Amino acid sequence: MEYNSGLISNVLLKPGAVPSIQDLTTDIQPQYGSDEASNGERPLSCNTSSPIPAPASRVRRFAQERRAVPQPRVMVVFSAQTESDKPGDAMSSSDSAEDDFRKPAIPMPNLNLGKPLRTLNASQEFPEVVPLNVGGTYFTTRLSTLRRYEDTMLAAMFSGRHHIPRDAEGRYFIDRDGAHFGDILNFLREGELPQRERVRAVYREAQYYAIGPLLDSLEDTQPLTGEKVRQAFLDLLPYYKDNLERIVEIAKLRAMQRKARFAKLKICVYKEEMPITPYERPLFNSLRFERSESEAKLFEHHCEVDVSFGPWEAVADVYDLLHCIVSDLAERGITADQQCIGVCDKHLINHYYCKRPIYEFKITWW
Repeated sequence: MEYNSGLISNVLLKPGAVPSIQDLTTDIQPQYGSDEASNGERPLSCNTSSPIPAPASRVRRFAQERRAVPQPRVMVVFSAQTESDKPGDAMSSSDSAEDDFRKPAIPMPNLNLGKPLRTLNASQEFPEVVPLNVGGTYFTTRLSTLRRYEDTMLAAMFSGRHHIPRDAEGRYFIDRDGAHFGDILNFLREGELPQRERVRAVYREAQYYAIGPLLDSLEDTQPLTGEKVRQAFLDLLPYYKDNLERIVEIAKLRAMQRKARFAKLKICVYKEEMPITPYERPLFNSLRFERSESEAKLFEHHCEVDVSFGPWEAVADVYDLLHCIVSDLAERGITADQQCIGVCDKHLINHYYCKRPIYEFKITWW
């Protein structure tokens, strides 16, 4: 089947031009060829010189000849003018357009769908000189000072991986009491340690900021060194903290019931495990007495006191433990006075009596 090239030439008047309706409405005339006539088919050819006849006349003519109305086949190609296009080559633009369709305009990234997508936030940058607002107290220091030790909280905060808010004046804000932050900076700058009266408070700040070298240095100075030795002694009395709480609770309840300013308690503090008499003391030179289990049960008793401390095995004696009790109550703001008022003197068996010392504690509340 052949087609008249006049149709394509009329449609492609100018490269890049949009054809009108008249350009597309061409008369389609069937022409017979030798090959198609033998097969009973009637090929079509396009005649651009005559307008399209009325549809009714065409149908009437084919009906008179008792033939089926042939369906026209028209190929319309639109092309845009490019430098590589040649005049009269109607298919060149189609090939280039097909190549452009195959080739993406923007290269697609190689996405690995097996891994979750992560959004990376831009790291925060800090100036060389950093203004700080620590709980309302202003400080200024170098960035290298804050990053002195890598495993600290300050180094992590100012590493750029975390966002630090700023106040109205642009200072980096740390929501922490700044009363002792100056001592923290002095250690980071030149290893300076605080005065003795501020050692405990700075130690708590060093724990918060996780500054290990400062913690080690403070633990080797007074009063923290003495605290370590003292705690080693108190570890021999695992019930010490519980008994301290009982003293506070009993004294508070007793003062409220009596509507009094102070309250008195009886506290037994003894070092030896077994009771002895003055006659036995010279015969033994040890802290504990070796008796059988059955004999030991004969000496088990509870003195008629509010709280009992003991026994323990150490060089520290009763007066050392009394000092610990009074000082720990003072740390909690409680005033306590103590004095020995005698011994238990309870008869146990034969000539054995309880000789544990009894102390009276006076707790003043206001």
